[in-house]
Amino acid sequence: KHNSKLYTSSIGSYPIVTREKYLTMGRGERAVYDFTRHPLTIAFGYLFVFIYGMCVRSYMNNPDKHKDSLLALILHVVMGTAIVLLLGWTAFWLGFVVPAFIALGLGAYLFYAQHNFPTATFADKDGWSYVNAALGSSSYMKMSQVMHWFTGNIGYHHIHHLNARIPFYRLPEAFEAIPELQEAKTTSLMPGEIVRCLRLKVWDPQLGRMIGRRELTTG
Repeated sequence: KHNSKLYTSSIGSYPIVTREKYLTMGRGERAVYDFTRHPLTIAFGYLFVFIYGMCVRSYMNNPDKHKDSLLALILHVVMGTAIVLLLGWTAFWLGFVVPAFIALGLGAYLFYAQHNFPTATFADKDGWSYVNAALGSSSYMKMSQVMHWFTGNIGYHHIHHLNARIPFYRLPEAFEAIPELQEAKTTSLMPGEIVRCLRLKVWDPQLGRMIGRRELTTG
């Protein structure tokens, strides 16, 4: 996730490559990259982040380490089956699938916007540091206090990158106590800001910012 690792994709994160790297990719590699970052892929986070990324992929990559991923998938199927048998298909779709799609679609976007926002900056290995990665490459997502509560303070992601040992319920306290943390780069859940974030495609070192498809093809 850190900005020296521009072409990695851990569970719940989205790969970022430089403009030069993208233009030299083969057709298949580029298609995978585009699909992974596509807005519809993010919207269907229930399938691509939870089912595939957190359960199937993690278990297949390391079965011994991620037995819990298989267990989560099994419990998910068992729960869904139980709802169908006990309450019927309507309850399954409206009480299980639809809420999961909405919640995990929003969750997938929150993961995405943590590192993919218009003012994000990245550095190569020589210029990388924890502070720059936290305050330059990780966003502070502005939300109401209610939304911060519902999302477990995930909006304070930049603080998590500086010190992952701070419990989520103390992140607001750290934010208020340290002025430098309040100067982090920001994003939000406003529709216009979401559109701007979703348009971003690659990192352009020459411009010092992320760019979208239009700039990628005309630059």
